[in-house]
Amino acid sequence: MKNCVYCTLPEIQSRKAVENDLAMAFPTNIPITPGHMLVIPKRCVAKYEDLTVEERAAIEDLRMKLVKALKKAFGAEGFNFAWNDGKLAGQSVPHFHLHIIQRKTGDAGILEYEPRKFIYRPGEREASPERELIAVSELVREALE
Repeated sequence: MKNCVYCTLPEIQSRKAVENDLAMAFPTNIPITPGHMLVIPKRCVAKYEDLTVEERAAIEDLRMKLVKALKKAFGAEGFNFAWNDGKLAGQSVPHFHLHIIQRKTGDAGILEYEPRKFIYRPGEREASPERELIAVSELVREALE
């Protein structure tokens, strides 16, 4: 893609830490912690569902390799794995990218990851009644048919 920074910026290629036939990984330019990596498919596709089965496997292969490397290089004790899917979900570059954020004791920033605190319902919230959960499950099952 002509305007994709991951596909066109020479700095991305020079930052590349690891690759396989279908994917590559490099440190992001605004890391949450040192070693914050992005794993991308080499083919420019915006969303996870646009990836082929082979591309998903290639991304997972690099994820597993990076987990081992980040433990060794940074003493990582845990990880956050995330991607934003679409502009409304915060995807700023329309090229799928998996964030791998290594975490360890003493990290600055938020250590507790509770999606409701980050996404749309901050603060405490009561558990949904079981009948609502069953209704949601029924809607999803019908949509799968």
